Amino acid sequence: MQANPILDFDIDKASLQYIGSNLQRPECILAEPDGTLWSADARGGVVRIAADGSQQIITQKRSEHFRGAASEATRYLEGTLPNGLAFARNGDLLISNFGTDCLEVMSRDGRSRVLADSIDGQPIGKVNFVLRDSQDRIWITVSTKIKNWMHALRTDLDDGYVARYENGTFRIVADGFHFTNEIRFDAKEEFLYVVETTGGRVSRLRVDAKGNLRDREIFGPPSLGKGAWPDGIAFDSYGNLWGTLVYSDKLFVLTPKGDLRVLLDEGDPAKVDALEQQFFQGKVTQDVLFATGQGIAPWMASVTFGGPDLRTVYIGSLKGNRIPYFRSPVAGLPMVHWRG
Repeated sequence: MQANPILDFDIDKASLQYIGSNLQRPECILAEPDGTLWSADARGGVVRIAADGSQQIITQKRSEHFRGAASEATRYLEGTLPNGLAFARNGDLLISNFGTDCLEVMSRDGRSRVLADSIDGQPIGKVNFVLRDSQDRIWITVSTKIKNWMHALRTDLDDGYVARYENGTFRIVADGFHFTNEIRFDAKEEFLYVVETTGGRVSRLRVDAKGNLRDREIFGPPSLGKGAWPDGIAFDSYGNLWGTLVYSDKLFVLTPKGDLRVLLDEGDPAKVDALEQQFFQGKVTQDVLFATGQGIAPWMASVTFGGPDLRTVYIGSLKGNRIPYFRSPVAGLPMVHWRG
C-alpha cells in the first residue's frame, strides 16, 4: 500500500480560498459533482452556491411545524435551524433541524414537510445530523433529549443516540452517547463512525447485513486532546478520517490506525482553557462558551470534500459567514449521491 499522503501534508493558510458571502451559520455543506454547494443557513433553509460563485438562498415553506409562515413577510420561519444535510435519492434535501427538533425533507424550491418528530411516542430530541447510506436507509443522530442543548455540555450526560428511519418511523439503533454529532460510514459500510462531542472522541460500531449495530469501540485516542469537542467528520479515499473540534477551532485527521494529527489550530488558548475548566466542572456559561470561536471558520463544524476530483476541502462553521477551502493531497470518499 502506498504511503499515507496525509502524513507529509501541511495547510498553507496563505493559499486558502473562500466561497460564499453573507452566509449565516454554514454548519453543514453538501457538494455535487457539477461543483454546486449547498450550505445550511440559519435563515431557515439552505444557500445554493453555483460553481461560478453565484448564490441563492432557499428558505423552507410550509410544514407542520411552521404554522403561520405562508406570507412573504413570515417565511423566514422563526425557530427553524437547519443543521445536518443529506440528499434524498430523488435529490430533495433531508434536513436535521436543530431548532424544530425534527427531521424534514425539502424540495429544491423550498417546499418542506416533516418526516418525523417523535420516537415511540416521545419527542425526538435535538436532531443533529442526517445521513443516507447505499441501501437508501436514512440515519440520524440526536445529541441530547434536553431542550436547551447548552445544559447538555457536561461530562456525565450520555443521552445521545443514533436512529434509523424505517417504514415512516424512526427506531433507536444505538444509544448512550455523549452528545452525538456527525456520523459517517467507511468505504464498505462495515463500520459506522460516531462523533461524541462532549465525550471528546470518535466511536465506531460494526454494521451487519440488516443494518444492526454492534461491537462498539473507541476509534483513535480516548480523548482528542486539549479542547476536544469534535463536531464534523469525513473520510478520504485512503481511509483517513478528517474532523473538526468546534469550540477550539481545530482541523484534525485520524489515520486508518487511529493516530491523531492536527492540521490547523485556530483557537484562542486562554478562551479554550476557560471553557474547558467550566466544562469539566459541569458549569458552562453562555458568556464563556460564546467567547470562543475565531480564525478562518469560527466554531469549525464540518469537513466536506468536493470539486471534480474530490480533492477540494470545504470547512463549515457555526459563526462564519463564508466557506474556506483548500486542496487536499488525497481525494475524499465519494458520498452516496456521487455514486448515482
